Amino acid sequence: MWGIIPAAGNGTRIQPLAFSKELLPVGHRVGEDGAERPKAVSEYLVERMIAGGATKICFVISPTKSDIVRYYGGGIGRADVAFVVQPQAAGLCDAIFRACPLVAPDEPVLIGLPDTIWFPADALARLPDDRLSFLLFPVDDPSLFDAVSLGEGDRVEEIEVKRPGARSHWVWGAIKMPGRVLHELCALWREPGRGDEYIGTLVNAWLARGNEAVGVRAGERYVDVGTLGGWREAVRMLGAQP
Repeated sequence: MWGIIPAAGNGTRIQPLAFSKELLPVGHRVGEDGAERPKAVSEYLVERMIAGGATKICFVISPTKSDIVRYYGGGIGRADVAFVVQPQAAGLCDAIFRACPLVAPDEPVLIGLPDTIWFPADALARLPDDRLSFLLFPVDDPSLFDAVSLGEGDRVEEIEVKRPGARSHWVWGAIKMPGRVLHELCALWREPGRGDEYIGTLVNAWLARGNEAVGVRAGERYVDVGTLGGWREAVRMLGAQP
């Protein structure tokens, strides 16, 4: 199973930093020697993907983010690591689909955002392998995220992309799908007149063609660490963890 991590963004909401935003220290980890060390925010997503079954991790980076290669290039436990370059910032869809040549149609794929921290840590394991599914989290202000409206049987009716007055207060924090669905979405994205920036608008178009997706309301807490306020909230949340 692949875990795709789009890490090519500029992180303008929290810059200036002396390093990529995905390496922003949040909390700590204990090394093999027993010593405590700062923990990069993206490590939380990597751990959750591996707990969800990922055996291969693909970071999609910009040409300037060699520090991510240095940080993760030595390996992540038993997971294989690959790096794909997005030549220039062109949106989330473009970043995700850069990984398509690595993914076989019969391989499950996980997608997450490296500047977020969420609980429970094992929630990805609750997503089905055989369809497009979204791991959902409740938030107070869904207009800041991509809210997911569900119908009967938790079928996804619409992704409300950063919409004021969103109907749903459940937002997606991670995605799972078969490789074939990833390739279907990529093919749709490449059609003339599309080239969506956000995955939500692309999924809406894919649903409109008669396809189906599900939302799994297994998430409990979700923090976007891409702002100073989010970083502070993440530090408080981790401090409250048993």
